[in-house]
Amino acid sequence: MCGVNRLEPSKSALFGRKFHALRGYGRRDAARALVRRRVLAEVKEKELELNVRLTIEEELPQDHEISCVAELLTVDVGSALNLAFGGFKDSGGGFDSVEVSVLLCNDEFIRKRNKEWRDEDRATGVVSKSRHVPDLKVSNVVLGDIVISVETAVRQAQQRGHTLLDEIRLLMVRGLLHLLRFDHEISKEAAGEMEKEEDRLLDSLGWKGKGLVLNAYDAETHGNFNEKPDDRKREDRLRFYKPKFRYIFCDMDGTLLDSRSLMSSTTARALKEASSRGVKIIIATGKARPAVMRVFKMVDLAGKDGIVSEFSPGVFLQGLLVYGIQGREICRRNLDQDVCREACVYSLENKVPLIAFSKDRCLSLFDHPHVDSMHTVYHEPKADIIPSVEHLLAAADIQKLVFMDTAEGVSTALRPYWSEATGDRATVVQTVPDMLELVPPGTSKGSGVKMLLDHVGITPKEIMAIGDGENDVEMLELAGLGVCLSNGAEKTKAVANVIGASNDEDGAADAIYRYAF
Repeated sequence: MCGVNRLEPSKSALFGRKFHALRGYGRRDAARALVRRRVLAEVKEKELELNVRLTIEEELPQDHEISCVAELLTVDVGSALNLAFGGFKDSGGGFDSVEVSVLLCNDEFIRKRNKEWRDEDRATGVVSKSRHVPDLKVSNVVLGDIVISVETAVRQAQQRGHTLLDEIRLLMVRGLLHLLRFDHEISKEAAGEMEKEEDRLLDSLGWKGKGLVLNAYDAETHGNFNEKPDDRKREDRLRFYKPKFRYIFCDMDGTLLDSRSLMSSTTARALKEASSRGVKIIIATGKARPAVMRVFKMVDLAGKDGIVSEFSPGVFLQGLLVYGIQGREICRRNLDQDVCREACVYSLENKVPLIAFSKDRCLSLFDHPHVDSMHTVYHEPKADIIPSVEHLLAAADIQKLVFMDTAEGVSTALRPYWSEATGDRATVVQTVPDMLELVPPGTSKGSGVKMLLDHVGITPKEIMAIGDGENDVEMLELAGLGVCLSNGAEKTKAVANVIGASNDEDGAADAIYRYAF
């Protein structure tokens, strides 16, 4: 008989932790809120009262499949416990009731319990901790705790070709047998004895699965563990973790894009998976919005159902253009007209390619391979050639200018000259070695990000930021967690909370799997 009729705290220290509720419990809601647990059922039998507490750890997000399995497991645990005690030679005598607690969790949680209980720093399918003292004469026995990783169960179910419920039943039986003093790790013979009892339970209950115990013995005695200790969540397994941040702000060049200015399939999958788990991905870049759209379209993540679209918020052109809710422009800053004129004249006189950015357009004074590369390599809009300085200045308001030269030319000539020539009229920014940008003073991605946060009503603590360049410094300082990739500038690394892998090693994807959930 199943019924929910008790909410007093468990005798187990583990289950005094924070858990979230799945069902309502009427008059006892206040008690449930106090202990913050999700109690699914208590199973009672007249001959021997069996109290089963099934709980879902609060860091495991709401998931329909897991909830359905948990509902079925409330009955299954009681059935297995009743059968195990019925066939166990030392069971039942003098006992009025037996209590067992079962917790469903993710790999991160079970890894901590495995380390605490067994001194093994790895994730596993199930761990148990007995609370029963055999020689203690009591009528009410607290048998102990069974902790099952749903994350591992899903993976093993796929490997073995059966359902998640089948796998969790197997793990539950194994955990229960451990509480009944079976131990498959002692020897091959002990593992065989435990497997015999496992087979009896599975056959009697009509459940699928064989050989779990001996497989586990062989794996553990030969060191063939499922997981190596690692803080990185695996691909396709973010469903088992709650997001730590509401938003992730990402740079493009040197961060989401590799050294070829392309987004890898691994990075694209990480962005898509994070987005599917409710995390908003916001681009904060020196690029124009059309360039970002073009890149995301290449990996099928642009448009209404993608990561970026004309209706999504974002920070572009180093924070000079900021789009808010529904893609509405909330900020635009233009470069000083005199600085634009001086830069255009310098470009013509010294034959140094210059590109002017005006919202969704690029303008230049003459054709050049570097100018073409801005479109073919960096995905920016193809530049309109306007050979007259005055015509170019009259064509549109300019938000920023980009000189393109060799890395040596930028460092030895362009940067020293324009750092002095602009004075307080503009700021010099360098994001890649072969480009130098001139932007309005006080411009930064950080200020653009802050403006967008105020617009959507969230705090910096609720965001994670990933970048690499000097122009990402303020953004990383602002964020609750700032990640600089290993290919980043030293100034950026100095302010980051974490140094990640490089952009050519899918560093952004790794940071999402490791820190965002």
